[in-house]
Amino acid sequence: MKGLVYHGPGSKSWDEVPDPGIVDPTDIVVQVDTATICGTDLHILKGDVPAVTEGRLLGHEAVGTVVAVGSAVESLSEGDRVIVPAITSCGRCTHCKRGMPSHCLAVGGIGWIFGHLIDGTQAEYVRVPYAETSVHRVPQGVTDQQVLFLTDILPTGFEVGVRNGGVSPGDTVAVVGAGPVGLAAIMTAGLHGAGTVIAVDPAKSRLTHASAFGATTTVEAGEGAEEAIMDMTDGRGVDVAIEAVGVPETFDTCTRIVAPGGTVANIGVHGAPTTLHLEELWIKNITITTGLVDGVTVPMLLNLVQQGRLEAEKFGTHHFGLGEIEQAYDVFADAGTHDALKVVLTR
Repeated sequence: MKGLVYHGPGSKSWDEVPDPGIVDPTDIVVQVDTATICGTDLHILKGDVPAVTEGRLLGHEAVGTVVAVGSAVESLSEGDRVIVPAITSCGRCTHCKRGMPSHCLAVGGIGWIFGHLIDGTQAEYVRVPYAETSVHRVPQGVTDQQVLFLTDILPTGFEVGVRNGGVSPGDTVAVVGAGPVGLAAIMTAGLHGAGTVIAVDPAKSRLTHASAFGATTTVEAGEGAEEAIMDMTDGRGVDVAIEAVGVPETFDTCTRIVAPGGTVANIGVHGAPTTLHLEELWIKNITITTGLVDGVTVPMLLNLVQQGRLEAEKFGTHHFGLGEIEQAYDVFADAGTHDALKVVLTR
C-alpha cells in the first residue's frame, strides 16, 4: 500500500509501505476512504513531538471500511463503515472507565497513538487496536465528510473548550483563535447555551468563517482588542475564555479578559513556555483547565450530525485525492493564503 512516511523534521513522502494486518485479537484493519490533516501533524513535521520516530506513518483522523477483523471482535464485520477517531480506548483500564481514554493505560498512558506511537491513518489502510471500544459505525445516509471531523477537532473544541470551560446558558464566551479547533468550539458553544460568542483572530477571513460557524460578534486581534472585549462586557470580562492557538500571547489574552469567577479553557498545543501571572490572577477566583480530547462525546455529536443539527462538513474547504497528500499538506500549512480550514483527502 501507499502511506505518508515521516523521515524526520521537515521531511515526509508518499511511499510504498507494507500492508497492515491483524496483530492482536481486538484489532481490525480499515481501508481508509477519507482522511484529513491536523495542526498536530504540522507540529510533528517541525520536530515538536520527539516521540514520533522516523519511518512512522502520519495521521490520526479517518473514515473507512472494515476489511479484516480480529478473532475477539464480535460487534464489527467486514464491510462496515466506521469513524476512526484520534483516541484509542481499551474500555477497561482505570482512565477509560472514568471517561478519560486520552490516557488509556493499555496503549501506554496516552490515547493518541495513531501517527504518534503506531502507524497512522494517512495511508491506504490502517490497523486499529481495541476496535470495538474505539471506532464508531457511520449511520446510513451520512456522508464521510459529515463525520470526518468528529475524529478530532469537533470533540476537541467541545470537550476541551466548551465542556472544560463550564459554559452555561447565557454565558459570554470568547474564543481566541478562529482556526479549525477554535471554530469547533464556536460551533458547539451553543450546545451548552452560550448567549454571546466572541471570536478573536487577526485574520479577517477567519473572522468571516467564525460568523458562519456561530460567533455572535467578532474582534480583530491586536491593539485595542482586549479593551473592546471589556467594553462589550461592561468592564466585567467574559465568563469563559477559550484559548485555541497555543502561543503565550493568546493565553495571556485569555487570562486578562476573563471575568472574576470565570474559566480559561486551554485547547491550544503549546510548544513554548508561558508565564502564569499569579501575582495578578490569585485574587480573581478563576479556573484554568487543560486537556487532550477523550472523544467520549462523539456518539452525541454523531446523533446531531445525523439529525442535521450540526453541519460538521463545513470544515472541509479543500479537496484532494489521497495520493495528492503532499500537495494537500502545502495548502494546509499555508492556510491563510488559501483560505483553508481543513483539507479532505479521498480514496
